[in-house]
Amino acid sequence: MVLSGACATPGQVRKVETQLEVLRTESSRRDSTRGAELTRIITLQQRIMDSLAANQQSLRLVQAKFAADFTEVQRQLLQVQALTGQSQQRLSELKAQLDQRAEQQEVLGTTVAPARPDTTQPGAPAAASADQMYQSALQQVRRGSLLTARRGFQDFLQTYPGHPLVPDAIFYIGETFETVSPDSAAARYNETVSRFPQSPRAPTAVYRIGKIAEKRNDTSAARAAYQRVIQLYPRSDEADLARDRLAQLKP
Repeated sequence: MVLSGACATPGQVRKVETQLEVLRTESSRRDSTRGAELTRIITLQQRIMDSLAANQQSLRLVQAKFAADFTEVQRQLLQVQALTGQSQQRLSELKAQLDQRAEQQEVLGTTVAPARPDTTQPGAPAAASADQMYQSALQQVRRGSLLTARRGFQDFLQTYPGHPLVPDAIFYIGETFETVSPDSAAARYNETVSRFPQSPRAPTAVYRIGKIAEKRNDTSAARAAYQRVIQLYPRSDEADLARDRLAQLKP
């Protein structure tokens, strides 16, 4: 009875085999479906990676182009700055040469004063007013045309010797001399102080004398000028500047 129960009939065996075949078929179908899904996912992932790589390459190209353009712009700016600096330096040199030649001519007494219009003749142009002459010369100072400004102030002094702006004109004449002839500048500053000691220009004139001496490394003269500013004009702004310079001067 045990042996007869343990033995399976051919029908049962075929049934089991059929079930196994169904299971294998179902498993194979599921594996095939999973494999197709996996393949689709891998393909999609590859496309995304390819797209990212292409975008990165495009970005690198754009960055390289911008970097090249920026470098070119910087190079052109440097060239413009260099040319501008050379032009300004050349203009400064030419202006200094012209002022120096004019100074030499004035020292030798060969400078010819510009002719003034004869207002006594009918139809002659009207002479410029004092304010017009002064402002015109002052404008030339601001433009850096020191020779023209100097001549303008000199004409002003000759035409209006008693005008209230005379100390200012003398002071500015000294200022036009500072670069080409410091001695002449100091002389005009001294004239400003000696003739018009109460002028608002006087403290600045004395201080400028000290600065000229300091540039020459004449410490003694510079110290004397700064002390003079403090003594004569103790409440002026220049007095405060003079105290600072005295504190920095070597004994």
